[in-house]
Amino acid sequence: MKPKILTTMQHYSFSAFGADALAGLTVALVALPLSIAIAIASGAEPAAGLITAVVGGFMISALGGSRVQIGGPTGAFIVVVYGVIHDHGYGGLLVATLMAGVILLIAGFLRAGRLIRHVPEAVIEGFTIGIAVVIAFSQIKDLAGMSGPALPADFLPKLQGLWAMRATVDPAALAMGVGSVAAILILRRLAPRIPWLVLVVALASVVASFALPSVETVAGRYGALPDGLPMPHLPTISGELMIALLPSALTIAFLAGIESLLSAIVADRMIGGAHRSNAELIAQGAANIASPLFGGLPATGAIARTATNVNAGGRTPVAGMVHALVVLAAMVFLGSLAGALALPALAGLLVVTAWTMSEPHRWGERLKMPRADFALLLLTAVMTVLADLALAIAVGTVLGLALRLSRGEIDAPRWHTPFRWGGRGRSDDD
Repeated sequence: MKPKILTTMQHYSFSAFGADALAGLTVALVALPLSIAIAIASGAEPAAGLITAVVGGFMISALGGSRVQIGGPTGAFIVVVYGVIHDHGYGGLLVATLMAGVILLIAGFLRAGRLIRHVPEAVIEGFTIGIAVVIAFSQIKDLAGMSGPALPADFLPKLQGLWAMRATVDPAALAMGVGSVAAILILRRLAPRIPWLVLVVALASVVASFALPSVETVAGRYGALPDGLPMPHLPTISGELMIALLPSALTIAFLAGIESLLSAIVADRMIGGAHRSNAELIAQGAANIASPLFGGLPATGAIARTATNVNAGGRTPVAGMVHALVVLAAMVFLGSLAGALALPALAGLLVVTAWTMSEPHRWGERLKMPRADFALLLLTAVMTVLADLALAIAVGTVLGLALRLSRGEIDAPRWHTPFRWGGRGRSDDD
């Protein structure tokens, strides 16, 4: 359970720091607008996303079991976070996140890292697709510049709310939002190594500030961003509230564990290494205890940002720590620029994120799955969208394990990951 940073620091050099620092800066440029967008989509203040990237990101890199994992807020949490804030307020989310952190710490110390791999892949794909659908529809309001009350947490009432405010669509905002989605998807295909997410959002925001006064910005809706981290403090906790939040806390812990270990597997295949899953769970636990103390969201390893880190040359946890410090520096010195980001462009960024999460190119492969597995995938996805994420995960996992046992499959399957690079290191999971 030893953190990877203790291993990588034994032969660290100035040239390695240079590579890590450049990678950390690159990832921070991507994390800045993405963290703000995820916070807004979750029903939180924009600053909460930045706080999560700083506090959660730093601790996941400093204590984690992966050499190159980048932590912070991710799209997978949007559905559950939005629901918790809607039902229990932001204070309830802070308590649920603290509880999830404790659960993850216990799981790590009990060496439960490998047990998560027994979750059926069809369930993982199903709730990921379901989350992607919910994220995409949740962005329509800002993407189209609609005005009206906050949308409900449940999917069908959300659609009814969007339909009710259809007359408030701002053509300029809609053009910017749709244009941002198209530009990111097309340019990313033409030149995948360039951070088009950042460049498109920045360019759209510049255009909005000079030529489109009707397009709303982050600061225009939420006010100026803070110029640093707040002082840590405990949220109000009661036994009754903890009991009410236990299902949400378990869901947050499960999602953090699943996504962080998937991200670590991706990183292993990219660099030919091997992560320590129990150390990773402990880091996730510590990060999800620390983040809410500062007012942040749930944190976990982020697959896309981790891949960006590796592609930019990051090879040790120092890169992730630099990424967190750069985001903090941006809060201190560039808060006004971050506040000028256009909301339709940020919504477009999350629509692209949802599209990427759903992996549409894999539907041909999915259709060739055994019928029972494909039915489980669809059931989990539909339940995630129309019912409840926690219920979808619970029912899907039970059915999936029963299906595997009926086939006599005992060993945990090898998870699919959205990146396929060669290289497999020895297992040093301890």
